[in-house]
Amino acid sequence: MTDAHLKETRVDGETVYDGHFLKVQKDRVKLPDGSHSEREFIRHPGAVVILPVLDDGRILIERQYRYPNDRVFYEFPAGKIDPGEDHLECAKRELKEETGYTATEWKFVCTIHNAIAYSDEHLEIFLARGLIEGEAALDEGEFLETQVVTVDELLAWVREGQISDVKTVIGSFWLDKLRRGEWSLD
Repeated sequence: MTDAHLKETRVDGETVYDGHFLKVQKDRVKLPDGSHSEREFIRHPGAVVILPVLDDGRILIERQYRYPNDRVFYEFPAGKIDPGEDHLECAKRELKEETGYTATEWKFVCTIHNAIAYSDEHLEIFLARGLIEGEAALDEGEFLETQVVTVDELLAWVREGQISDVKTVIGSFWLDKLRRGEWSLD
């Protein structure tokens, strides 16, 4: 099956904001029916998300203040992929920097696109097991705390709205499916 009847084609465009982290693009596109429209979207370098599972099955999460929403969120450890950086190496780096933990077993879970209407951001999710505690090395200006919870607590917090971060919601569902043996990573 072809998707040509749905595809939009870039005619021209420009970067309207070029920040340290994000870029905003404004393009003129040709629609499938031949008419034209504009698309404004955020260019994002991509990020990794880590689902850190302790040997007893409990999960390591973080609490971090997020300025755009003016509140503290429960989240899985995550971070931006540097240019040319291998995704797994980025996940290992972020887990160590943010939590102090390293892991002896890593598995790729999936890629998610969390804001497809206005961003090209992609998140590469990894499962980390065989956790070994160590010293965190937070980036300058980064403040967070870690907490250990059960998968059932995560799911309850998702259901109650205490967890609303999309990567953490999806990661929690993956952990539940893996725990139940309904999904596997092999």
